[in-house]
Amino acid sequence: MAPYESDDSATAADAEELRSARRRKAARYVVPATVVGIAAATIGLVPALADSGDPDLPKISAQELIEKIAASDVQQLSGTVKITTDLGLPDLGGLESSLGSAAGPSGSGDSSSADPSTKLTELASGTHTLRVAADGEDRQKVSLLEDAAEYSLIHNGKDVWGYDSKSNSVFHTTASERDGKQKEELPATPKDLAEEALKAADKTTSVTVDGTAQVAGRDAYRLVIKPKDDGSTVGQITVAVDSKTGLPLKFTLTPASGGSAVVDAGFTQVSFAKPAASTFDFTPPKGAKVEEGDAAKAPEHSERSEHPRDLGKGSAPELGKGGPEGLNVIGDGWDSIATFDTGGQGVPSGSEVGGDVGGFLDSLGDKVSGKFGEGTVFKTRLINALITDDGKVYVGAVTKDALVKAADAAK
Repeated sequence: MAPYESDDSATAADAEELRSARRRKAARYVVPATVVGIAAATIGLVPALADSGDPDLPKISAQELIEKIAASDVQQLSGTVKITTDLGLPDLGGLESSLGSAAGPSGSGDSSSADPSTKLTELASGTHTLRVAADGEDRQKVSLLEDAAEYSLIHNGKDVWGYDSKSNSVFHTTASERDGKQKEELPATPKDLAEEALKAADKTTSVTVDGTAQVAGRDAYRLVIKPKDDGSTVGQITVAVDSKTGLPLKFTLTPASGGSAVVDAGFTQVSFAKPAASTFDFTPPKGAKVEEGDAAKAPEHSERSEHPRDLGKGSAPELGKGGPEGLNVIGDGWDSIATFDTGGQGVPSGSEVGGDVGGFLDSLGDKVSGKFGEGTVFKTRLINALITDDGKVYVGAVTKDALVKAADAAK
C-alpha cells in the first residue's frame, strides 16, 4: 500500500501490522435491499467522537499513535457500547410487515431466527446499546439490548451460540476446524471499527492527531482520518484512542454533506478486569427452538482484506455462499466502486409494485439515465447504489454522479 499523507509524515507501513487482524465477513448483497445490506457492513468503516473533557496528555504524532493502536493487546475487558447509525433512510412507518410479506411466502421471513446474520441489519439504523465482554481469543460475548428483550452472541471455545430472548430461539454452530480461534462476531467494537478505518490510509488520505478527549472516564487521543478524493461521500473519521492501552474507545464517521454523524460508536463504560467465567456460559433454555448451523458452509474470516478501500488493489475477496457472483471493483482509493451483475434482474418501479411498498421504493430511489441506459440510484448519507434496468449494480461510498459515470464507462 502506498504511503498516506499526514501532517506528521505517517506512512501506510505504520498500519501494516493491523493487516493480521481478523477480517470481517463480506456483506450479503440482496436486490433491491442492496443498500441496506451494505450499509450494515459499512459499520466496519465507521465512527466519530463526543468529547466529555480535554485531558492534558503528552504530544504524540500520527505515526506514533497508529503504532500504539497496532501494539495494543488488550485480551480482557467488559463494558457497554452505544452505537448510533443515521444513514438517512426514510422511516418505514409500519412497512415492516409489508416488506416482510414480500420477503417470502410465509410473511415471517427470518424474524424469529437467532442466526447472527439476521441481527446485523438492526445496527444499520437508530441507536442501540451493546454489552461486550472478552477473555482472550476463545471467549467473547456481545449482547444487543432491546425493549424487554436481549439478543446475545457468545463464543466459548469451539461453540458459538446466538440467543434471541424475544422469540426464545437459539442458533448454534462451532468455530472453524481450519482455525480454532475463529468466531462469529458482530462488527460493533471500537477496536474492530478502527482497524477497518485505518486500512483506508494511503496517498489519498490525510491522517492527523487532533487534540484529546475523555471517553468512558479514560483519557484518549483523537486520530482524524480524512479522504482527499472529491467524489467520496465520507467527510472524516475520528477515532478516540486510549492513552494507556492504545485500545480504540470511540469512533465517528461524518459525511461530506455535513450534519450529524452517519455512525457514532463507542464505550460508555469499560473495565479491563478479567470477566467472570460464567459470563460466557450458555445452556439453551427449556422449550427454546435450537437451530444448528453448518460450520462447513459458514463464511470464513479471510486473511486478505475485505475493506472497500482495498478491493481495488487486487482480486475481489472470496465472498462465500450468498455473495454476488462476478464481483469486481473499479477505481481506486475512496472513490472505489464495487460492481456485479444480477443476471438481468432490475428494480421494479413503485407503480409496478403498488401499495405502500411501491411508495417506499420510490422514496428511496432516483431515476437516472446515461450511455448505460436507465436505472435507479438508491441513496443513503454514506453508501449509494446504482441498479440498472438490465440488472447491473454499482455500489460505493461515492456520489450519484460518480456511479453514473462508472456505469457509462463500463458500456
